[in-house]
Amino acid sequence: MLKKFAYTALLATSLAATSVQAAKWNMPTPYGDANLPTKIAYAFAEEITAASNGEIEVTVHSGASLIKHPEIPRAVKTGQVQLGEIFIGIMGNTHPVFKHDNIPFLATNYEDAEKLWNAARPEVEKQLEREGMTLLYTVPWPAQSLYTKKPVAKLEDLQGLKMRAYSPSTSRLADLMNTTPTTVQVPEIPQAFSTGIIDAMITSPSTGANGQAWDYLSHYTDIAAWIPKNVIVANTRAFKGLSAETQQAIMDAAAKAEAKGWEGVRAQAKMDTDTLATNGIQVSAPSAELMSALQEIGTVMVDEWKAEAPEEVSAILSAYGK
Repeated sequence: MLKKFAYTALLATSLAATSVQAAKWNMPTPYGDANLPTKIAYAFAEEITAASNGEIEVTVHSGASLIKHPEIPRAVKTGQVQLGEIFIGIMGNTHPVFKHDNIPFLATNYEDAEKLWNAARPEVEKQLEREGMTLLYTVPWPAQSLYTKKPVAKLEDLQGLKMRAYSPSTSRLADLMNTTPTTVQVPEIPQAFSTGIIDAMITSPSTGANGQAWDYLSHYTDIAAWIPKNVIVANTRAFKGLSAETQQAIMDAAAKAEAKGWEGVRAQAKMDTDTLATNGIQVSAPSAELMSALQEIGTVMVDEWKAEAPEEVSAILSAYGK
């Protein structure tokens, strides 16, 4: 009888332990561990794991090791993963509101970029919710500038080159620059340059520094064309299935993570630009002729963007202009 009681007690204890075992949540991100957004993602995952009091356990999978970047939105929407980090612009074909921070020369400093995000956030949240995703936080990248193998003084110097594209907007920009858009994800950049798949790119100093761009190109022209962001999202069904306390803990941690991103991006931009120069890349300001031509392209792209979704884009631009 005593043995039977002991066995029953042991079984009950085992079942209780199983019932409170933390749910395993996965968080893929496209970027390597050296990038600021990934560092913030690790800290965020640790914080919400601890704050959930055993309800969830979050694992970050960096460098596209679990899911390739273009597939992350669908993976989160379908519940294949519970969390994900996505470069907002790659969702531009889903809805034009996701293009807001890939439009050249709409916001070229961090104050304006944050103002643009505050203007766009309500529309972005609406669209994410329609797709079964809940916005948690964003992390900005340093301003995007031009990497080439030769100096560039005017737009014609780029004509005919194969330009890296990573979103619908960057593909359109490449077209308007009379270059050939070529889709290349971040981990593939060094090989793409080395094998001649691409000849030029517009991206952040962080991407160049972390990818050792000095091994395959020589010039960085600081055009500061736009300041894009990553968005960190949760599968809405998974998020709403959590206790109210854990949901609040996640949103609190998300607010802190977003603040870290906006605070850290300026220092990160300077540090990474200095790294490029230290390693032999010629860092230069753009010529007035080049900037004038690029700004004209930016105006064309703003007009095209408005035409894609007049109501939502007008709401964003109106809020941004206040």
